[in-house]
Amino acid sequence: MTIRPLVILPDPKLRLVSEPVKDITDEIRKLADDMLETMYDAPGVGLAAIQIGVPLRMVTMDVSKTEGEREPMVLINPEIVWASEEKRVYEEGCLSIPEYYEEVERPDRIRFRYMNLKGEIIEQDAEELMATCVQHEIDHLNGVLFIDHLSKLKRDRVMTKFKKAAKRGAAGA
Repeated sequence: MTIRPLVILPDPKLRLVSEPVKDITDEIRKLADDMLETMYDAPGVGLAAIQIGVPLRMVTMDVSKTEGEREPMVLINPEIVWASEEKRVYEEGCLSIPEYYEEVERPDRIRFRYMNLKGEIIEQDAEELMATCVQHEIDHLNGVLFIDHLSKLKRDRVMTKFKKAAKRGAAGA
């Protein structure tokens, strides 16, 4: 397993729409291992493949509630098939937008479908943190960031901050 570098805002790769995974290959299994290792190292609860520069519809997650326990999930070609009308607000962050957190309103409950690494199609219900995480990560696969759910003013402030940081980083390189 390899920890891969994260793609950080304002990198335009984050706006790419990811392509479906066609087959479960050794390369895909290796990518899943690397994504989990990268996600745990960051540390985070979810990671989309595009966040390490791979434009494939693949997500890793671990929303286990018990300290020290790991319950990794690999979602291949995930999609939301139902969402509740009831909404819930969660404070979200993103490994590609480090150290920035903001409250985002999303459907409280969802049903989603994905393929696992065995090629099995699974349909699962989710609520609370898992529902938020699945929606956040599927957004990534569609080139959408959690800041896109904020007001234009807040989004513009975040973009300006990260563009300045990227310029400083490039100047120092």
